[in-house]
Amino acid sequence: MSELTVNVSKNHSNNLLRRDVRFLGNILGEVLVHQGGQELLDIVEKIRELSKSLRAVSLPEVFEEFKTLIRNLDSDNRHQVIRAFAIYFQLVNIAEQNHRIRRKRDYERSAGETVQSGSMESAVQQLKKHNFSQEQVEALLADLSLELVMTAHPTEAMRRVILDIHKRISEDVKLLDNPTLTFREREQLREKLLNEVITLWQTDELRDRKPTVLDEVRNGMYYFHETLFDVLPELYQELERSLAKHYPDHHWHVPGFLRFGSWIGGDRDGNPSVTAEVTWKTLQMQRKLAIREYQRILRDMMNSLSFSTTIIDVSEELLSSIQKDRLHVTIDKTYSWNNENEPYRIKIAYMLRKLNNIVDDSKRGTMERYNHVSELLEDLWTIDKSLRHHYADYVADTYVQKMIRQVELFGFHTATLDVRQHSQEHENALKEILAGMQIVDDYSSLSESEKIELLGKLMTDPRPLTSPYFNYSESTEECLAVYRTIAKAQQEFGKNCISSYLISMTQGASDILEVMIFAKETGLFRLLPDGQVHCTVQAVPLFETIDDLHAAPQIMRSVLDLPAYRAAVASMNDLHEIMLGYSDSNKDGGVVTANWELRLALNDITAMGQEYGIKLKFFHGRGGALGRGGMSLDRSIMAQPPHTIGGGIKITEQGEVLSSRYSLQGIAYRSLEQAISALITSAAIAQTGEPAGENNKEWDNIIRGISEVSLNKYQDLIFRDPDFMNFFKQSTPLPEVGELNIGSRPSKRKNSDRFEDLRAIPWVFAWTQSRYLLPAWYAAGTGIQHFYQDKPENMAELQRMYKEFPFFKTLIDTLQMAIAKADLTIAREYAGMCKEESYRNRIFGMIEEEFNLTRDLVLQISGQQEILDNVPVIQESVRLRNPYVDPLSYLQVQLLSELRDIREEGSDDAELLREVLLTINGIASGLRNTG
Repeated sequence: MSELTVNVSKNHSNNLLRRDVRFLGNILGEVLVHQGGQELLDIVEKIRELSKSLRAVSLPEVFEEFKTLIRNLDSDNRHQVIRAFAIYFQLVNIAEQNHRIRRKRDYERSAGETVQSGSMESAVQQLKKHNFSQEQVEALLADLSLELVMTAHPTEAMRRVILDIHKRISEDVKLLDNPTLTFREREQLREKLLNEVITLWQTDELRDRKPTVLDEVRNGMYYFHETLFDVLPELYQELERSLAKHYPDHHWHVPGFLRFGSWIGGDRDGNPSVTAEVTWKTLQMQRKLAIREYQRILRDMMNSLSFSTTIIDVSEELLSSIQKDRLHVTIDKTYSWNNENEPYRIKIAYMLRKLNNIVDDSKRGTMERYNHVSELLEDLWTIDKSLRHHYADYVADTYVQKMIRQVELFGFHTATLDVRQHSQEHENALKEILAGMQIVDDYSSLSESEKIELLGKLMTDPRPLTSPYFNYSESTEECLAVYRTIAKAQQEFGKNCISSYLISMTQGASDILEVMIFAKETGLFRLLPDGQVHCTVQAVPLFETIDDLHAAPQIMRSVLDLPAYRAAVASMNDLHEIMLGYSDSNKDGGVVTANWELRLALNDITAMGQEYGIKLKFFHGRGGALGRGGMSLDRSIMAQPPHTIGGGIKITEQGEVLSSRYSLQGIAYRSLEQAISALITSAAIAQTGEPAGENNKEWDNIIRGISEVSLNKYQDLIFRDPDFMNFFKQSTPLPEVGELNIGSRPSKRKNSDRFEDLRAIPWVFAWTQSRYLLPAWYAAGTGIQHFYQDKPENMAELQRMYKEFPFFKTLIDTLQMAIAKADLTIAREYAGMCKEESYRNRIFGMIEEEFNLTRDLVLQISGQQEILDNVPVIQESVRLRNPYVDPLSYLQVQLLSELRDIREEGSDDAELLREVLLTINGIASGLRNTG
């Protein structure tokens, strides 16, 4: 199991990747023999060879031998075989990630003055090339905003302990590149890796319970501790270095435009476990993390800043600061520094104490603690200036400036927490409150215009709507508790700890205004006597379905026409955040229509914002999988029309995306570097003029026609075929996915079997596992064929669009990726689990026909011979991964069939279920996608 590589080109770098894969594969082989005997390794190798042969030439007799071998595995061997293939993929993924870091280092080492594509310097270089002045660059950077928001959406199939083992293996594999290792050291390294793989083999990859919300909070904070606290300041440092190189006549301090946020502990949509108390505990945990990180950094700084006043003179400002601390801060031996000639160490000792006192409520408001992050920054700047006073500039740059940047970015809250709730919850609570105050008997029965009129009046009415003497229902009390928690949190952790309240399924202006009523009730929105507005939280609509995207501009006009609401936006710097859902729009309308309608919504809402003189920050709710808008960060930024990024961009980062991008510092750095480069490039394009294809009305009309036909084709199957849901449930592992224990949130919004109540994540996850990947490509071919109609001139137009229209090129390339990962031969095996032959053959036939049509048209449009010829590295990776994923897929079909037969008889088999879940994990690792 050691032949998988990412690229077969005969260069030295890829030889090293092959070396690592072979090395880890051989170690796994040793572990298999050690744990299961030579027989286990022989079985695994035989299955691998047959699978590989089938991929080369599909012979019926080989296929039957392959299926017979899998079918005849006894329970013990089957369990071991599944784990062998699954762990092999884990090791290959580690090798590939390390290789990405190696490639970047090799490039930087050998390129000399050549600037790497996708680097921040390449973006700065282009600004200089296009004659951007220093002042124009400053203005461009001042307007940039990119916030990456971690979510707890259940798409990370791997346990934290497994990821920890992966990190240790990764660190050890890096050492293989060290040319100074002796023979003995290499042997010791091999023994260490053997121990880690044995540990991996003997560690349960399945969770024994669903994680709690606070477990998920800890998982999210892991990435801040492991990578982000260090990587983010390094990115700013590199950007400032690049700016200084190309614009040397200016001292650069780049504004903090790249930040991380979180939904974990704040997203209560469909998750009753996320309570106001949980949100409060989340904020406390995030603050503790920030404090711990600053204490760690200061202790390292204390070790390094040993400057003595017997040799140098420090600034008077520093000495005064120390004297003030002595008067107000009580310090014990744990924190004190006794050498009076080392003032920096004395100062840092007091800083450590003041950080520790932050969580002591008895010291709130006193000078014994930092009450605001600005006070910590003031102390750091005092140290910085003093170091420069005695010409220790390099020390100030290395230690102090980095921490200043960290404090600016992470504050005392680590990440801004967004709160999200379903619009119906607000309506239900407000209905009860208004009835109790005898304002309106049945708020829900009002028309939308009546609701808007009433809510507009209530926004400007200073009288409260709630009373402590009323006994509200539990759900209404919890709704009010959330807003009270936000108000309390802003006082305790700073206004930046929570500033956005997201409203799922926003379908009318009243959904937005209801949030403002609750904000008013808890002091988050106030209309002051002088007419001024105080507002510290914004109602952020989330437009998810195709119909909601159509309605979005008019909904926003309705709220902005209200003077009180417009004043609230003005108080937040005339900036309004709006979220667009990629997952539900795709589930609702298919990949072509979803992408087209999202583009139209972006343009139409941006135009609406210009009418009202406001900037818009678009929040893109992308998932990790192709069927949920998943793509690399830089591509997702460049996919937006450049003129729509002026108010900033937010993007969700979730599940397996977090571990693949942010577990290793080198990978995190490269991903974020490419994102920053794309953001600067897109902002520059918005100023210099967008590509001609962006404003081609004829091409817009072509896509509109393709979208309409594609939507009908998609909804004919998904919504209007009476047998479709039965086919979906029976021919995918959808029912079993919910038993994987990968998230605290239920897989359905309601206890219902309706398609509308199924969440987008399990929808995509199930199709990916069964190798259809249907949400990522279905109905695209029919839509394109409607325009093409086998006319050469129409194909020529589509080919021009692919070359010159960024939106269309992104769409076609996304379809390519989906088609490459899909496998209808294996999907046919899953379809065989359907009991009813009549609709099984009919629906699978429709899917297969559409797949072939889509593949053929994509190849014609792109001018390629094979899918993914445009990205041969990924093409080779997919091609060489498939033979290793295939055995897990066939095993999963067999196991699902057996398990479902047992359950139909009213029994169950825990071990069989466990094997099913192991195949789910293994396929997720092999395809590098869950949901």
